[in-house]
Amino acid sequence: MIATSSLEISSKAYRQNINFLRSEIGPKPVISAVVKGNAYGHGIAQMVQIAEKAGIRHFSTFSSDEALEVFNHSKNSSEIMILGMLYLEELEELIRKGISFYVFDFIRLEAAITIARKIKIPAKIHIEVETGFHRTGFEWQDRERLASKLLESQEEISLEGLCTHYAGAESVSNFVRVKKQIASYHEFKAYFQGKGISFKKFHTACSAATLIFPETIMDMVRIGIAGYGFWPTKETYFAKLPDLPATNKNPLKRLITWKSTVMSIKAVKMAEFIGYGNSYMAMEDMQMAIVPVGYGHGFSRLLSNQGQVLIQGQFCQVVGTVTMNSIAVKIPKGKSVQLGDEVILIGKQKGKEISVASFSESTQQVNYELLTRLPKDIPRKIVP
Repeated sequence: MIATSSLEISSKAYRQNINFLRSEIGPKPVISAVVKGNAYGHGIAQMVQIAEKAGIRHFSTFSSDEALEVFNHSKNSSEIMILGMLYLEELEELIRKGISFYVFDFIRLEAAITIARKIKIPAKIHIEVETGFHRTGFEWQDRERLASKLLESQEEISLEGLCTHYAGAESVSNFVRVKKQIASYHEFKAYFQGKGISFKKFHTACSAATLIFPETIMDMVRIGIAGYGFWPTKETYFAKLPDLPATNKNPLKRLITWKSTVMSIKAVKMAEFIGYGNSYMAMEDMQMAIVPVGYGHGFSRLLSNQGQVLIQGQFCQVVGTVTMNSIAVKIPKGKSVQLGDEVILIGKQKGKEISVASFSESTQQVNYELLTRLPKDIPRKIVP
């Protein structure tokens, strides 16, 4: 059966993004591709394939189910790191598979040590410290107890990393807070080193920190949204803009194109209302194209009477309310649209583009939110 819409994911664009990021961080730091949220809506299966072909050998997920999906699709025995959620009953399987995970409290630490001792396989762990984000991480006052536990459990654990997460590195308003976090992280680092505790990697940088706080680039960077071709925020882009080469002021390339087709064409007389309710009245005789994509597919209802699509290289306005399974768009005068014509919901067509950012501005969503809301059942196809 043929789906009502599809997503194309560009491997070429991803390679270009990784090459740009590599030029920013230098040859040594590991790039961990963050694939949480179904790879920011791009599809974990597709992104593991694309990323490994681009030379990536480290992936970050939020949860254990995502980690196992990466594990099942990896062809290069890539390293996998869980940043957030796992269930203690899953620890044995994760340890046996060599999947590393964040440890940010003593409950998880004790459980990992116990299971590793039982199965005689060291647990690969990353110690997350609290530096000011106030979500997860060991507190400064935990340091002595934590250090003692790490030193006495060296046979049961492999200290893969010492890490933290910055609270809003993508916003200038958080500059002072992030600087304090950086300083706090280095206090933890110095304390553990003073105790003779060594970690394989020190890592703190997300996409935004990598781009505008170069001091956060350590042994590894965790690249999420930038890998998919999006600047974390406009502020991030403007902060980086003076340093970008004059020949390429936007080196990040979008991977994703969202396509559908014209399902039906309808003539509407002037003064008739379109769709549910009375949110749109035709001010003239007009033609509409019906596209089989709605809020059930991730096309926000907030785009009612605001959104646009591309048909035959022309912008066509959404008219009426976005329904669960379809939208109506106004066909420009003089254009002869046919059943089955390609409809671009996100992407380029004949030199014109509808970006994810244009959705974000219309719907009050950020890029991250819109991308991760794209349903998993939309077919995703890798294009060269």
